[in-house]
Amino acid sequence: MAEPSTDQYNGFPLESDPEIFTDLLHALGGRRSLEFRDVLSINTEDLAPGSGMDLPQPVYAFVLVYTATREYEAGIRAARQQARDEGRGYAGKGDGEPVLWFEQTIRHACGFFALLHAVANLRTPSAADSFIEPGSLLDELLRAAVLLGPTERAAALKRSSGIARVYNRAAQRGSSPLEDDVPGHYVCFVPSPQDGHVYELDGGKNGPVDHDEFLDGNRDMLSGGLQLVRDFVGSRIDKANPYFHLMALVPSVSGATSS
Repeated sequence: MAEPSTDQYNGFPLESDPEIFTDLLHALGGRRSLEFRDVLSINTEDLAPGSGMDLPQPVYAFVLVYTATREYEAGIRAARQQARDEGRGYAGKGDGEPVLWFEQTIRHACGFFALLHAVANLRTPSAADSFIEPGSLLDELLRAAVLLGPTERAAALKRSSGIARVYNRAAQRGSSPLEDDVPGHYVCFVPSPQDGHVYELDGGKNGPVDHDEFLDGNRDMLSGGLQLVRDFVGSRIDKANPYFHLMALVPSVSGATSS
């Protein structure tokens, strides 16, 4: 059998739409007890239980897309390359990693990497089957990925023809036109299943970023996670083209009993 192409992803960006994200998650093997939802405020008090905009609890992850300047994105790439040149390239692997991180090597797929980072870090040895269907595309990828270094991990994702097919169908559902210079930049915020710290996961950076010090040890997603969202929106968004959209990965009320 011929080796699958390494450029089998279609290059369409994934639209920031909770229905598209949720359907893609389920098609990959995430259980129907999970779903993405729009977050209608970035103020913690607005989302507290009992408020009109509250979310199902717990919040497993936030996925933020925002308009970033070209200079900011170029700076991310430059910082990653500098770290590698200095021998500080991220090399984490194995069960000891605080979070599971994938380097983005697929063009225009930062939304997909944000989704992947959100669900990958629900996966713990004691609770894996609670979130991911055994034997699914996602299950097979993550079981292999834990043991691999970042380069090999990214390659395993990129050569998966099954994941590429599912992703391509989801990406074609969006209404936004494909552009060479896609302005939206995705990032995922997740609590570590190992140490509870809230991490920033961006496939364009040099590995995961631990924000525990910035958050003064606040490890609650509604307060600490949203504090990070507000910081990103306030300091990193393109002021000439200010736009952001926030989604949360949460339990699905309708699918809570599905397997």
